[in-house]
Amino acid sequence: MRHSELEVWKRSIEFVTEIYRITTSFPKVELYGLTAQIRRAAVSVPSNIAEGATRGSDREFIHFLSIAMGSLSELETQLIIAKNLGYLDGGVLTPSLDSRIEEIRKPLIGLIHYLEEKVGAGK
Repeated sequence: MRHSELEVWKRSIEFVTEIYRITTSFPKVELYGLTAQIRRAAVSVPSNIAEGATRGSDREFIHFLSIAMGSLSELETQLIIAKNLGYLDGGVLTPSLDSRIEEIRKPLIGLIHYLEEKVGAGK
C-alpha cells in the first residue's frame, strides 16, 4: 500500500499544516528555537510513515513507524512547553491539539501492532 493511501499519513499531513499555521504566531525570538523544533518534529511524522511504507519489508516499515511515534511524542512535549511559555491559548488550542495528536497516535499504534503480528506470523 502506498503511504498516501494510509489514513494516518493523511491525518499527520493535515496536522503539519495546522502546526505551521499555529507557530507563525510564536515570538520571532523562537524562530530558530522552539518553532523550528516543533515544525521539524511535526514534519518528521508523515515523512517517516512515507519512508517506511516504501521500504522493502514490514520490519523496516515498523522501524520507521516507531520513529514517527517518537517524533509525535517529541511534538507533544514541545507543544506543552509552548503552552507553558504562553505561546498557545491553553483554553482553545490545547484540547484540540491533544485530540489531534491522539487521532494520529492511535492508528499509528494500530498499524505497528498489525505489522508486528504479520511479521510474527511469517516466522
